[in-house]
Amino acid sequence: MFHFYAMLSRMKYICRWGLMRNTRSETLSEHSFETAVIAHALAVLRNTRFGGHVSPERAALLALYHDAAEIITGDLPTPVKYFNPKIRSAYREVETVAQEKLLSLLPDDLKPSYESIFTAAQEGDRELLPLVKAADKLSAVIKCMEEKGMGNSEFTKAEASLRRTVSDLHLPEADCFVAEFLPSYALTLDEQD
Repeated sequence: MFHFYAMLSRMKYICRWGLMRNTRSETLSEHSFETAVIAHALAVLRNTRFGGHVSPERAALLALYHDAAEIITGDLPTPVKYFNPKIRSAYREVETVAQEKLLSLLPDDLKPSYESIFTAAQEGDRELLPLVKAADKLSAVIKCMEEKGMGNSEFTKAEASLRRTVSDLHLPEADCFVAEFLPSYALTLDEQD
């Protein structure tokens, strides 16, 4: 019996934003899905508008699993994770051990497929990683926007910081997403009609 997929289903129990007062909890499962959708969109934008030749499907797959180690580690808040280089380095090691543990829950013949996702080892993956990073940050911006829309000012500084991070990536696809698609997330369902 192998437990990999059952373990992945536990993403729905991992809550994000542990140091912040939330009006609504966000799970790792929700974040991973949204990051995958946005990473796919960024790859499509790259190919359609910016002359790229990347795989939107692979971008979505990398994004879907980008935080899988957090099933084991939990979501370490960003201020803690990046407090200093020593903590960041130690956390990378913990993430690697967690990924190895997840892979150990698969039969041997399936491990290479998932290891290539966790390590972004396929040809073209290095080009996709900045898109996945941007998608991850954009998903966090959306969470901040949602919280602010519910009257929670706790996320104001986080949103500004995350927007700067996305801008500093200098990815035209991300800039396009911010300009053309992000404002819609602040609208009500009726306003989106």
